[in-house]
Amino acid sequence: MTSSLKGHSKDLGDNFIIRRVLPAMEKRSVGPFVFFDHFGPVPVVTGQELVVRAHPHIGLATITFLYDGVITHRDSLKVEMDIRPHETNWMVAGSGIVHSERSKFDPKYEVLEGIQTWIALPKEKEEIDPSFEHFSELEIPVLKKDGLVFRLLGGSFLGLQSPATVHSPLFYADIEVSPSVETVDWILSDKEEAGLYVSRGSIEANGESYAIGSMVLFEKGSSVKFKAKQNSRLMLLGGEPLTEKRHIFWNFVSTSQDAIERAKERWVKDEFPKVPGETDRIPLPN
Repeated sequence: MTSSLKGHSKDLGDNFIIRRVLPAMEKRSVGPFVFFDHFGPVPVVTGQELVVRAHPHIGLATITFLYDGVITHRDSLKVEMDIRPHETNWMVAGSGIVHSERSKFDPKYEVLEGIQTWIALPKEKEEIDPSFEHFSELEIPVLKKDGLVFRLLGGSFLGLQSPATVHSPLFYADIEVSPSVETVDWILSDKEEAGLYVSRGSIEANGESYAIGSMVLFEKGSSVKFKAKQNSRLMLLGGEPLTEKRHIFWNFVSTSQDAIERAKERWVKDEFPKVPGETDRIPLPN
């Protein structure tokens, strides 16, 4: 059985548009993935198109992947790292981390566009020490066939293994596919579920057509089966579903509502670690 989700547009300010797919009323998570945003494309004119001031996270890992543009990541571990297309930033919040994200002007890129996802950490790992990993294009495993490029950004799939440190069974991949490719058919294990998001182009799955902003859902043990209707860019995500409910407030994810409340209090009292070079921060939402 196949179903789907449709991202809804949100303006984060200054006409910076995102499509938010997860969490959704119909489905709160896919595998351990609890958040999925497709941001852009927005024209890069000043380099200040994306300005996300210092803000905290707990209980999750964030993954950033770009199609176009440059973003500078800074965090309370004293990491400062530019991310460019075909690279990934993996940030594990664990017990608590603070970071900022700002776009950057580069004449090579006329627009800024990418995907950010959140993975809920397993209950027993929600309080691990925060960490950060960056992977260049050359470090990301790639499978190429005529009309198909499969980049494994995290986890394991199709015999590939990502170097990114993950804390639960999952897979996360960037896919470029052309209509010259016969129907793609990848079988999931009986423990894995998956989502296939259309970033560019359009596909057909289960007799239905899906365009930009749609995520096709595949149940445990089913086949990820689709065909591109035009040159398309897709994101595949999934793995073993979460066994416990996750509470989500703002940037905090936890199996414990008490942990969420403590994190809120820590941020209000300015008890989280600081990001070097950042003097402004996002206040706790009401």
